Amino acid sequence: MALSKNLFSMVVSSTPTSRKTPIHLHPNESSASPVIVFVTVCTHQKKRILAQHDIHGLLKMTWERASHWIVGRYVIMPDHIHLFCSPAAKKSSDLAAWISFWKSQAARQWPRPDEHPIWQRSCWDTQLRRGESYQRKWEYVVQNPVRAGLCSRAEEWAFQGELCSLAW
Repeated sequence: MALSKNLFSMVVSSTPTSRKTPIHLHPNESSASPVIVFVTVCTHQKKRILAQHDIHGLLKMTWERASHWIVGRYVIMPDHIHLFCSPAAKKSSDLAAWISFWKSQAARQWPRPDEHPIWQRSCWDTQLRRGESYQRKWEYVVQNPVRAGLCSRAEEWAFQGELCSLAW
């Protein structure tokens, strides 16, 4: 008993209290509710290179081609992207693999090679648990450009949209 108690205290004391990188869990699929994941992807060293019309078009095209997951609502900020996505089928590819795929595709087609590298290695993702959390999270995310002083009203921000309706 003393040995297992010591082992437990060593594990607990060596566990960090905060993370600098996310833990990417596989989405919890339940037949009763859809899977909607909130994702944040940042540029390498927070470079402010995303909020441009050509990049907006490139990202939309890349997301449409990366067909294992579908993109719902999204906001492109100068140095990061927030998006909501859902598996295209029950047996879709791993979320991290899908994100890596579209990041790679976008980087290969990037119109300004001097801006490479484009992306941070990792990203943040959170599976939403309820339909109201999707709406509430969207209401917060869509206000990011306003809070950042990039526009006075969310509707004015040109770098946002919805590719597919993700119904709860």
